[in-house]
Amino acid sequence: MTPSETQAIVTLSLLAAFVDGEKHERERAEIKRIAEGLSQTDGLNLPTLYQDVLMKRVSLPSVAAQLQSTEAKQLAYEMAVCVCDADGAQSQAERMFLTDARTSLGLDASATQFSNQAEEIAAAGAVAGASAGAVVAAAPVPAVAAGASPLSPDSAELDKSILNAAILNGALELLPETLSTMAIIPLQMKLVYRIGKAHGYELDSGHVKDFIATVGVGLTSQYLEQAGRKLLGGLLGKVGGGLLRGVGKQAVSSGMSFATTYALGHVAKRYYAGGRTLSTQMLKDAFSGVVQEGQGLQSRYLPAIQEKARTLDAGKVLSLVRGA
Repeated sequence: MTPSETQAIVTLSLLAAFVDGEKHERERAEIKRIAEGLSQTDGLNLPTLYQDVLMKRVSLPSVAAQLQSTEAKQLAYEMAVCVCDADGAQSQAERMFLTDARTSLGLDASATQFSNQAEEIAAAGAVAGASAGAVVAAAPVPAVAAGASPLSPDSAELDKSILNAAILNGALELLPETLSTMAIIPLQMKLVYRIGKAHGYELDSGHVKDFIATVGVGLTSQYLEQAGRKLLGGLLGKVGGGLLRGVGKQAVSSGMSFATTYALGHVAKRYYAGGRTLSTQMLKDAFSGVVQEGQGLQSRYLPAIQEKARTLDAGKVLSLVRGA
C-alpha cells in the first residue's frame, strides 16, 4: 500500500468520524489528540488532515480517487464502517455516508456483508437495554444507604475477570482484521456492565457509555487510535504468516487495549464498590493512574496475550462479543 493510499484511508476514517455532526467536544478533542499522536509517521501530517476534514476541504469522491488497489479500497471502507459503528448502531447520516463511500470506491456486495457484520457486533455490544442515561442515573437494584454498594462481590474473582478481559482485548489487538479491533469496545462495555451488576447496579448501555467517556475514553477515538496504529504500522488488513512476530513487538510498544481494559475494569470496580461517590475528576485521575499500571503489566502478560491470539480468528469475533 502506498503512502498516498494510507493517507486517503485515514482521511476517509476521519470523514466517517464526523459525518453525523453529533460528536461531543471531548470526543473531538480526543480525535485531535490521536491525530497529533500518530503524526510521527513519515510522510503523513495527520493534524492537517484533521483540520481539512473539519473545514470540509476534502470530499468523499476526491479521497476515493486516491485509492487504486482493491485491497486499499476494501480496507478504507472497513475502517469507515467500524468508525461509524464504534459508538453504537449507525445513524441515518452514517448509513448514507457509507452507501456513498461504497459507490465511490466501486465495491461489490461483499462490502455490504461486512457492514452487516459490523452492525451485528455493535448491536451485540449493547448491555441491559439501549436507552441513553447519565452516570448519575444508574440506580441500584435494592435500596441502599448513600455511599454503600448494594452487594459485596468476591474481589479476587472480579480481579481475575478484569485481567482475563484485558488479556482477551490485548489478543484482539494482535489480529489484523478490522472487525477484531472493533470488538474491543463492546467487550469493554460488557466488562463495566458485569462489574456494576456484581455490585448490585443494573446499568443500561447509555450509562456504560457515559461512564467510559467520563473516565476519559472516547469510543470512536479509541477505535481510531487502535486501528490507526495498526494501519500506519502496515499491520491492519494483513492475514496469514507472521501474525505474532512483528505484530507482537508493535503491541508492546504502542498497544493500549490491555492497559485501557485493565484500567476500565479496576476503576469501575472502585466506583461501584464505593457507591458511585467518586467525582468526575477523581474518576479521570484514577483511570490515568491505573492505565500506567496496566502498561507496566503488559509485557509481563504478553505471553498469555500471544497465546490467546493464537486461538482467535475473525470468525470467532462475533461469538466472543455475544457470549461475553
